[in-house]
Amino acid sequence: MAEGLRILTEAREAGFLPELLFFSSAAAHPLLDTLIAETEAGGGEAIETNADILHKLSGKDNPQVVLGVYKAFETGLERIDRSGADLWIVAQALRDPGNLGTILRTGDAVGAGGLILVDECVDPFSVEAVRASMGALFTQKIAAADWNGFLSWLRSGAGELIGTSLNESEDYQKPRYGRPAFLLVGNEAQGLPPAYEAQCDRLVKIPMLGKADSLNAAVATAVVAYEIINQWRG
Repeated sequence: MAEGLRILTEAREAGFLPELLFFSSAAAHPLLDTLIAETEAGGGEAIETNADILHKLSGKDNPQVVLGVYKAFETGLERIDRSGADLWIVAQALRDPGNLGTILRTGDAVGAGGLILVDECVDPFSVEAVRASMGALFTQKIAAADWNGFLSWLRSGAGELIGTSLNESEDYQKPRYGRPAFLLVGNEAQGLPPAYEAQCDRLVKIPMLGKADSLNAAVATAVVAYEIINQWRG
């Protein structure tokens, strides 16, 4: 489920139409007219309703006036064409939907191809994750696999696996990153398992100059991702 005319319009532009479209009369807008027409032409249903119903559907006190229900995407690794982008983000055992959505949003911002979820991660299609992604769920490829399946797929083609680690002394700004790059971030509480770190081509660390021992997983992903693309831009 996704909310808001802007996000639903971005989804339409990315090739995704809702199966159910709920809207209130307060949402009158030419973009909504287009969305209604294309939803119905694609076999979906557009339903005009009121703020009380939208509140119950969204669970928010101040719901958006447009809400769409979409079919969940296929998440097989075979959907990923690594040649489609120079940067891909990989998250292992991510637990917080806000982090997942923010990482998707970061991926869109840095021009990444998508997000690969490794092992048991939070549902990328949960309401919280979709909200946090701010529409990036529709612009980023999403795949899911266990570690062995991901590693086998990764090593079947080109790609450098870059792991973030608190145990590594190499500053994240020191290496020269190759293309394509797969940026691997671990679980919020545990980080990457040692066996996973051992499979990385590089392990990098973000220096912590204060008393905190680590950054939020989504923030750390953004810091390293921007360093990688800034090197390429230079």
